[in-house]
Amino acid sequence: MNRTGANVMGLALLPSALFFALFFFLPIGLMAVMSFLTGNPVVMPNVTATTRHYERILDDPYYFEVMWTTVRIGLYTTAATLVLGYPLAHLMARIKSRSLHALLLMAVLMPMLTGIVVRTFAWMALLSDKGVVNQILQALGFVPMQLMYNEFGIVLGLVHIYLPFMILTLTGVIGRIDERLEQAAQNLGASPIRAFIEVTLPLSVPGILAGSLLVFALAISAYVTPILMGGFQIMTLPILIYQQISANFNIGFAAALGMVLLTLSLILVFAYNHILAAVSGQRDLA
Repeated sequence: MNRTGANVMGLALLPSALFFALFFFLPIGLMAVMSFLTGNPVVMPNVTATTRHYERILDDPYYFEVMWTTVRIGLYTTAATLVLGYPLAHLMARIKSRSLHALLLMAVLMPMLTGIVVRTFAWMALLSDKGVVNQILQALGFVPMQLMYNEFGIVLGLVHIYLPFMILTLTGVIGRIDERLEQAAQNLGASPIRAFIEVTLPLSVPGILAGSLLVFALAISAYVTPILMGGFQIMTLPILIYQQISANFNIGFAAALGMVLLTLSLILVFAYNHILAAVSGQRDLA
């Protein structure tokens, strides 16, 4: 590409760069600065630099428990969406009928057209103590179950919300895998299951990792579903950050918790890049 083409490309990327600088890097930078201040310099005089917010996190085991709860819910959600989403994604990628493919695609996308709050309230109507599920169990003579205000309810709601992200990511990757590779393996004597395990599954690992990364990052940063389905019985980092801002007005400590949540996400991204590099053999990704 000559210098003129490079200049044109640079000008074309300038709006996107300004957008990210204004709405992504600037807020994160301000949050990082606030996490090292004793208060809000806009409304408080004599604000000084401090590391007490991070020391408070490191000194109290409660915050490590909240972190682990957040990560655990993210892992459960990611594993469940992968198990449920991979078969449907494989079917969508391999189906021959365009009309049936469009129908399945609509079925996957339709839940995304409804707000998260509405979908969560629908689950609350189903899983509450006097909800539809427990009413049916009682009518059948079974003991009602505690399906809400625990990690199970939160994970179930998050799986319903983020399953389309996993399916769409996997469908794109599996669709690019040549079907003739499986056919060649079967022609050489492999069963359909063995051909899938030894051919299609390894080639779809980048899609599995990408979908898992996306779902995990969204799950650990979710706020609406954990607070509604958990009812403050299960504490996660986003809920704790909200409490520090709305109830305690401790912006500095909330910013420190936000940086911890961001760090967890970045660690996941770097680990994802290294795993993908090892799987694909392209060390330049790491």
